[in-house]
Amino acid sequence: MSAARIALYPGTFDPVTKGHLDIIGRAARLVDRLVIGVAANAGKGPLFAVEERVAMLERAIAPIAARNGTVIEVQAFDSLLIHFARRIEARLIIRGLRAVSDFEYEFQMAGMNARLDPAVETVFLMASEGVHFISSRFVKEIARLSGDVSPFVTPDVLAAVSAKVAAEGVAARLASGSGSAHD
Repeated sequence: MSAARIALYPGTFDPVTKGHLDIIGRAARLVDRLVIGVAANAGKGPLFAVEERVAMLERAIAPIAARNGTVIEVQAFDSLLIHFARRIEARLIIRGLRAVSDFEYEFQMAGMNARLDPAVETVFLMASEGVHFISSRFVKEIARLSGDVSPFVTPDVLAAVSAKVAAEGVAARLASGSGSAHD
């Protein structure tokens, strides 16, 4: 009996987008078990706490796991990526590429990870045509400027992003002294 093919798809997922879900769905077809690693990454000043990102991902991946019959799980981590990969016994790291600009950084990371643990391979999946332009950073920026992000995220994530952005606006108005929470 062969060993299970375990892959790790790491990211901040702040928030999870349809681009991420595209990569997750395609990666799930390639492996027996896919672990979505949610990086704590507090240094990036995330919109959502790591627990919120894990919960959003768990809801978003349920249909993908059911459709593919692959075990997909979500775990938060705050360690070196290669240490996390070893802990979950992953032999593949999945990385999505949207554009040539992603490649240079990802190529360097793949080289560093290979140096740290040659037994762990990095596999690049190109984002599908309909989602290659989506990024969490753009979703947050558009939402904060009152734009429509519904084409880029699931309805569940849209509701969460809208609530967070509204709360940020209230907090900013209160901090500036320009109004109350009821304005």
